Amino acid sequence: MGRRERTVTADQLTAILATRVMGWKVGPDRFIKAGRAWLPKWRFNPFDRLDDAFLLLDRTGGFYALTVDPAGIFTAEVRIGDRTGKAAGDPKPRTTTLAVVRALDLEAPQRSGTRTSGAKSDKP
Repeated sequence: MGRRERTVTADQLTAILATRVMGWKVGPDRFIKAGRAWLPKWRFNPFDRLDDAFLLLDRTGGFYALTVDPAGIFTAEVRIGDRTGKAAGDPKPRTTTLAVVRALDLEAPQRSGTRTSGAKSDKP
């Protein structure tokens, strides 16, 4: 049997990231944080809000590099454990979040304008 293609939406990935990276629980219309605090789902959007993308970066505990080349192309490279995720393009929040998604070996939603790659690294 061949590998079955599966489409994952940005909303589904946001819920997965909220659970795996942020340590939150997912409710029907909100994320449940520590101490029973909660956040409406629309308030956490790392694919569209740079503050949320940086919050993810900080919580991964990994290493990351954000660069802009001479042609103005934004690139995010994230290393979590022995995996590295990389994405380039615009907008910056989406590119940064996709690099985190790739480093965590999650499936990323495809959209034109952002190139992604994920690779297992041999480097310590």
